[in-house]
Amino acid sequence: MRRQLRLFVTAARFDLIEHARNRLAMVLVVLFIPSWISLAFVVIPSKTVAFKLRSTGQLLEPAGNQITQINGAINAVTLITGFMMFAVTFNGGRFDRRLAMAGYPRIHLVLAKTTSLTLASGVIAAYATAMICADWSPRRPSLLAAGLFCGAMTYGAFGVVFGSLMRREVEGMFALVMTSIIDVGLQSPLASGGNTNAAIQFLPTYGTTQASAAAGFTHTPLPGALAVQILWFAGTALLGLLTFHRRTKDALTARPSFRLPGPPGHRQPARPARATSAPR
Repeated sequence: MRRQLRLFVTAARFDLIEHARNRLAMVLVVLFIPSWISLAFVVIPSKTVAFKLRSTGQLLEPAGNQITQINGAINAVTLITGFMMFAVTFNGGRFDRRLAMAGYPRIHLVLAKTTSLTLASGVIAAYATAMICADWSPRRPSLLAAGLFCGAMTYGAFGVVFGSLMRREVEGMFALVMTSIIDVGLQSPLASGGNTNAAIQFLPTYGTTQASAAAGFTHTPLPGALAVQILWFAGTALLGLLTFHRRTKDALTARPSFRLPGPPGHRQPARPARATSAPR
């Protein structure tokens, strides 16, 4: 038991160190989140925007800058968490394969990535919620943080998938950015004018958007919306697990084969010379 715990702690420490070395991610957390949330509150007009909360059928009329802050926070936490997990998976892929080839249990590597994802998502979600609370008072701040946390976990799992599948770093970053922009943008009440199509229920952050909007402007908790988001995370995490397992499995089967040396002084028999025809 102590050995299993030591292996897990070692793998988790490697992942956390890799996250700490990602200076761009740290800058995005410290500067991008408050900048985006503050600009949304200042620039977007406070005129009320009427839209229907699909999970409850309730008609909400929040201020435009407040609902934009929530959507901006969702966009920020998903992008940053996805980028962090993509970077640690993409850059650490060779190291993971070496560990697997050396006999390091892959389950500990998976648990370490899950632990680092949970910690990163929790810190980023709490930080974004605090930035929103600095401008106005959501009705249920704890549920708002829970919604952001579930969305961050989902996109962190997306980052693991893209980091395992993509061959070049720019491909993974482009896939993450475009996925988040399309996903969150289509669910914004300002972009849709409050008339949302039923197709948005199948987008990755639908549960997060519904739960966060309800937490910001109502006293009604939406455990069903959070459950939908957890299902999205579970499905994406399973896909990431399969890709990670396949990648490390390929590394195990790709071990180079070495010819066993003979006894001292032994030489490999020379190849027989190819017969050549006598000159005429």
